[in-house]
Amino acid sequence: MTAANEPCTPSSAVIETAGPAATASTGPESAPACDGLVHRRRDAVLGGVSDDEIRRRCAGGAWRRVRRGLYADQAVYADLGAAQRHRLLVEAVVPGLSVEAIVSHQSAAVLYGAPLWVSELERVCVTRNRRGGGRIRTDVKVHCAPVDAVVELDGLAVTTPARTIVDLARTLPFEAAVVAGDAMAHQFGVTAIDLEAELGTAKRRHGCTMAHRVAEFLDPHSASVGESRSRVMFRRLGLPVPLARGEVYAPDGRLVDTVDCYFGDTGVVGIYDTRLPHRRHLPSGHTACDVSRTEQRREEALRALGFQVVRWTRAELTSLEVGARVRVAIQRARRIRPTGFIRQAALPVPRPLTVRRL
Repeated sequence: MTAANEPCTPSSAVIETAGPAATASTGPESAPACDGLVHRRRDAVLGGVSDDEIRRRCAGGAWRRVRRGLYADQAVYADLGAAQRHRLLVEAVVPGLSVEAIVSHQSAAVLYGAPLWVSELERVCVTRNRRGGGRIRTDVKVHCAPVDAVVELDGLAVTTPARTIVDLARTLPFEAAVVAGDAMAHQFGVTAIDLEAELGTAKRRHGCTMAHRVAEFLDPHSASVGESRSRVMFRRLGLPVPLARGEVYAPDGRLVDTVDCYFGDTGVVGIYDTRLPHRRHLPSGHTACDVSRTEQRREEALRALGFQVVRWTRAELTSLEVGARVRVAIQRARRIRPTGFIRQAALPVPRPLTVRRL
């Protein structure tokens, strides 16, 4: 594991998409089907809608022009998040490209439901299975590189999760690549062996050195954006990077809690506090006070077993305060050893995919 400090916190917000990899904990966006949202000019004209009528619908606000010859219902489009709009663009653009175009990079990550920074979704990314001829258009970026296998996803050919992780690791800032890579490794069972094979294929491509750093840092146990960003934060602060997802047991073997991370056998555990601010984010039938009391009891149970608990929020991911609290907790843990013990939680069953060799 390296200790270099790459720039890793973009100014734009991070979003969590809701595609095949999404779970109940992945964020506010839903994933409406794009069927019926996209209107192609040729189909509209064949259906009796003239060009003048298309222009009137756009001018009147009923339709929105997505790209030349492609339109979407404005009322529905306005409610879509950035990832959903990018998914819509992918499904609208790719059928008009060469049949050899393979959805890749950020666009593949969106289809897999991986979280990405909003700023990375400006263009649809595809890869052609050849060595030269890449180009950039207004809304499409064409990469050219050998591709050994693709996943059939929603009727589109998409780079495999392992290939997508490596492509993102070569081209995105460290933190953005880790967040997306953790999510795909977690959901699709991508292993270090899978990544090593893809890194070997990409060894002469731009950004391969950074891709190795990202691959070495990934942890498929990390189950949320906050957990992944927290690990990057500890790396940036020069602290030991904690293990993700620890199951805390009492001395009698009873499972007490599952924590976001733990610092080996030091007795220090970490909890990423989401501080749910909106009523719509609260568990059904619970108030903010209920959640607060539950979290307080949770922390008391951990401390009763002798564990040192450190909490932090999203707002603190770019500060130095969390590092100071962890250092104090580690010092304190040397004097008070826990009576309980921690084991890393099991990984989820990988989501099945249909892979086709090229």
